[in-house]
Amino acid sequence: MPDVTDKPVQDFPVARQCPYAPPEEYAQLRESAPVSQVRTPVGTTAWVLTRHEDVRFALSDPRFSSDRRNPGFPFLVAGQQESIKNFRPNMLSLDAPEHGPVRRSVLGEFTVRRMQALRPRIQRIVDDCLDSMLAGPRPVDLVAELALPVPSLVICELLGVPYADHDFFQERSAAMLRRTTSADERLRAAGEVRGFLADLITAKKSAPGDDLLSRQIAKQREDGIEDDEGLVATATLLLVAGHETTANMISLGTLTLLENPGDIAAIKHDPQRTLGMVEELLRYLTIVETVTSRVATADVEIGGTLIREGEAVIALGHTANHDPATFPEPAEFDIDRGARQHVAFGYGPHQCLGQNLARLELQIVFDTLFSRIPSLALAGPRDELPFKDDAVIYGVYSLPVTW
Repeated sequence: MPDVTDKPVQDFPVARQCPYAPPEEYAQLRESAPVSQVRTPVGTTAWVLTRHEDVRFALSDPRFSSDRRNPGFPFLVAGQQESIKNFRPNMLSLDAPEHGPVRRSVLGEFTVRRMQALRPRIQRIVDDCLDSMLAGPRPVDLVAELALPVPSLVICELLGVPYADHDFFQERSAAMLRRTTSADERLRAAGEVRGFLADLITAKKSAPGDDLLSRQIAKQREDGIEDDEGLVATATLLLVAGHETTANMISLGTLTLLENPGDIAAIKHDPQRTLGMVEELLRYLTIVETVTSRVATADVEIGGTLIREGEAVIALGHTANHDPATFPEPAEFDIDRGARQHVAFGYGPHQCLGQNLARLELQIVFDTLFSRIPSLALAGPRDELPFKDDAVIYGVYSLPVTW
């Protein structure tokens, strides 16, 4: 069985050369050394998993810990470790038995039934954004006018966060997710978002509304507990992840579809195919590549390689979702692939809490966008687009379009 010294060590991460495909370096690892060691930006060493089978195994095996307080956890950007020391960890950073109660406390807010009840409101938000786009000058930045406002408005209304404050939390979320943000700036941004939400939770105790935060406060009172810090941690995760991920999927997904006009025609002819298209976009793009990091709490063998207790593991979701052993001809964008086994939302106990909401938002946005603006087109060359090569969540900073 190979150990650490048998594997090459290379610098990590590697930027995408194509907005859709994993870096060639990762694809080569998947074929020749699917469990390999890399050197992280903070100077530590971690194992990377590149095969779909191995990624799902690690994300579902309790011997791999999500606890960012563990000394061996692989931090990839400056300031992350300090944030864990300074702030209460959210559910992404918790293992059993701590993880279950925190996740279950809000799980009911994201059921398929509850999300379907939001459909009319999401549709209205999308239509309002498109009304504004159509009434204004061209070209239009789709990120600023549609991709970012839609999920931001939705998550704000769900949580009970005033949308008037969207500039405040969007700017700080962006800073937290950029790899180039300094440690001090990252800590400051995280502290400001948490302070904002702490004040909001305090206000809702006196004036509750019909929203997730108010319901959580009421539930805590019924249970005879008061855990503002824990609620702030959960609210921060939901607010940041709830708009950043979907916003990038909308913009990058629109770009993908504009380069595949036959698929736009297909979903316009048969909207029943849109959900399959959304799944394929999630697989094909996999905008969150490295959030699913772990640390081994025991010696574990994966793919014939021994990972020892205390060693860091990074599951490469985008590379796994382009694994030909699971997805034949993975570089092909196929809306009828039926790719529900992808790991774009993670896998196992920490699988994305808001996946039902994300799917619904994407379905409504793409059906409505191409129905109302059938002649939508890029306003410039793709090569000139500002891709988020410096961010933890991949996408584009702007997407100029016209019609």
